[in-house]
Amino acid sequence: MNRAPNILRASALGAMLIVGACTIVPTSGPAGHDVRVGQADPESLPYAYVQITPKVVDILATNAPRLSTTFRDRGGPTVIRFGIGDIVTVTLFESAAGGLFIPLEAAARPGNFVTLPPQAVDTQGNISVPYAGAIRAQGRTAAEVQAAIVDALKDRALEPQAVVALTEQRTSFINVLGEPVGSIRFPASASGERVLDAMTRAGLKSPGHDLWVMLERHGRRETVPFGALVYEPANNIYVRPGDTIFIYKEPQTFLAFGATGTQAGTLTGNNRQFNFDAWRISLAEGIAKAGGLVDAQADPASVFLYRGETREVAQLLGIDCRPYPGPIIPVIYNLNLRDPAGFFLGTKFQMRNKDVIYASNAISVDSSKFLTYLRLIIATAQDPVLFATNAYILRNTIGAATTTVAIPVGSSAGAVIP
Repeated sequence: MNRAPNILRASALGAMLIVGACTIVPTSGPAGHDVRVGQADPESLPYAYVQITPKVVDILATNAPRLSTTFRDRGGPTVIRFGIGDIVTVTLFESAAGGLFIPLEAAARPGNFVTLPPQAVDTQGNISVPYAGAIRAQGRTAAEVQAAIVDALKDRALEPQAVVALTEQRTSFINVLGEPVGSIRFPASASGERVLDAMTRAGLKSPGHDLWVMLERHGRRETVPFGALVYEPANNIYVRPGDTIFIYKEPQTFLAFGATGTQAGTLTGNNRQFNFDAWRISLAEGIAKAGGLVDAQADPASVFLYRGETREVAQLLGIDCRPYPGPIIPVIYNLNLRDPAGFFLGTKFQMRNKDVIYASNAISVDSSKFLTYLRLIIATAQDPVLFATNAYILRNTIGAATTTVAIPVGSSAGAVIP
């Protein structure tokens, strides 16, 4: 009898059972193979898979959220321009008495000038100058308004000159608000102030690694940790009139799932949430905070980090963004710690707030679980048979103990032996 086909069928069946083990036995997440293969369920949220390499680390480091990259205007102190409501004072000079503004009898005065009463820039953006009419002031600097006044008077006054001064600043303000400082609004300084200067001026007294700073300018926003302003001076850019700085406290955290060593994070219960406890940490530090990888369970080649990246960064990573709607692309990064160089990459890959680390189980773990599951099923199926067999044996044993043996007539023993 040829038993080879039976052996092949049994082997194939065993392989199919082992492959399908991860869909039967309990586990903390997807297998590493499933993550790499990609989208299996068309109804599921699409994601992009990226292997962590030195090039990927460099791209992410260059394009990390920064004030210096979001706001390209990184020049020096800003020029103060007049706005509606600003109070302006105009002083007019002529080269000699007897002109348009200085009468002849004023020759004994210390200077040939006249100062107009302070006036506000009207709702049309203009100020009024005698004999010159309405002069545009909104959006102009003092020097530009002075030139406009001189140009309007040069054919009527004696070599006119004008000095325009901002008496009361009512439009070029910077807003700083948030629980650590309260709410304060102050005029922009012509000498220029950086973000840290504005925060100090607002009265910040308790900086720390859990402090966040958001800068809003012309409808654009960027948020960075406070440490990014201190340790990366390029982020400490000059503030501009109309800027809003919002300061708030929120601990930076990440989640860790799968075959990591710690079963509970810094919070109570079974919550596996961990605090950065610093203004930034690397992926290697995050894995260490989570207790490292379980030697008897984890697949070191299948350490994944879940994060949403902007469309611009995703394109730089070589991701085809057409299947993904919206500005944020779900990305799963894979760190291969089976490669000795992977630990170097882990120390350079910077984590971000709300990242998720997942360490997948090794295939042998799922197979072992499945075999245990099979043993449980087989044992459960055999229990009734074993019970019936044991009951039958026990009954026969009891029956044999009570059976009597008859002795033939004429025998020397007439008794019945049990």
